[in-house]
Amino acid sequence: MQPPEPTMNYCSECGAIVALTIPSGDTRLRHVCANCGAIHYRNPKLVVGTIPEWEDCVLLCRRAIEPRHGKWTLPAGFMETQETTAEAAARETLEEACARVEIGEMFTLIDVPAISQVHIFYRARLLNTDFHPGEESLETKLFPEVGIPWDDIAFRTVTLTLQHYFEDCRNGGWRFRAMALPMAYSSDDAWPRG
Repeated sequence: MQPPEPTMNYCSECGAIVALTIPSGDTRLRHVCANCGAIHYRNPKLVVGTIPEWEDCVLLCRRAIEPRHGKWTLPAGFMETQETTAEAAARETLEEACARVEIGEMFTLIDVPAISQVHIFYRARLLNTDFHPGEESLETKLFPEVGIPWDDIAFRTVTLTLQHYFEDCRNGGWRFRAMALPMAYSSDDAWPRG
């Protein structure tokens, strides 16, 4: 049985040393405080973003940060506390592409268990073409399907989402997709741990 990642040394409740143990009634190793008894659960992180649409194009951002610096991606990032997934998607689009969108339906939900993440992408209508790179982007650009820089897409979840998106465009109908990447998925191709 593998310990939860990353390793935790001290309790965030009281500051005492924690130990890996299986709490009563549980089946997994957890960081448990020997002093106050707090059980520290490590749960998957949500990465949420949009497929910003304008006519027959989607808006992509070229990353100014690691991982995958210089590669293209849909605007997305980690969900914050006290926001919905739709709010997180709109916020990340505004932060990364300075683009305002109207959030549509959820389009893909992709489990990435190897790195304890879940990636969610919403279809979103750009409200205008007044967008530009945010702090985490080098460049923002609208791409039709034939112009997508497929060899320079940062993350496999983005590639899958774009492939399904353009497939649905060609078929004239939209379908929600939920899937999981295999455990062998490389953590080098993932959003950084947050």
